[in-house]
Amino acid sequence: MSDLTAADAPTEGDTERRRRIRVVIVDDHALVREGTRQILEMAPDLDVVAVAGSAEEALEILAERPTDVALVDINLPGLSGLDLAREAAQRWPSVHVLILSAFDEHAYVTEALELGVSGYLLKTTSGRELIDAVRAVSDGIFVLDRAVSQRLIRRRRRGPEALAALTRRETDVLELLARGRSNKQIAASLGLGLRTVESHVSNLLGKLGVNSRTEAVTYALNHRLVSPRSYDDLDDAD
Repeated sequence: MSDLTAADAPTEGDTERRRRIRVVIVDDHALVREGTRQILEMAPDLDVVAVAGSAEEALEILAERPTDVALVDINLPGLSGLDLAREAAQRWPSVHVLILSAFDEHAYVTEALELGVSGYLLKTTSGRELIDAVRAVSDGIFVLDRAVSQRLIRRRRRGPEALAALTRRETDVLELLARGRSNKQIAASLGLGLRTVESHVSNLLGKLGVNSRTEAVTYALNHRLVSPRSYDDLDDAD
């Protein structure tokens, strides 16, 4: 069970004096949506005004219903939860986006933080912590899962030795990234599913401590993980 990094989060005794907080839950799994709804509705000051199974559906809801907090999963069909966060920040800056994800990969977390989300929690969080987090972000308090916070700190301490952490498959993906291949092209070349490739890309970005595909290739070349000869060999194999 994880802890939260949040200062001065409201306690249960404050609920009677609080305004009601309108929440939209966005997750592509019906069971997760219903379970999360039941947890939040245990709190007298939280109103789940809608649930959505996709980012597109959530955008329609946000356009029609006043919302204080959007509780968003990252992996969604179609647009991702991060795409939703980016769009919401532009169109409804008063909506606080709280990411609730099963993934703590460095690339996901850093992109979410760069988008200005109000918090990032893992799905291992408890119901009590989730309720407190929704209240906190509604009050403008940034919330970060302690496990995610500790991982970010460890990432900052890593140097070139992070290269050794790449698996052979992640190295294969990095080589194809260096050739300018898209995720779909990489999937076809390696015989993998698109989501598997996306996961490999996210993992290798995190292990290298970089935020983009270009930075990953530059970092790998600088540390001789991938060489120009590798690209030539791959070209010959096509």
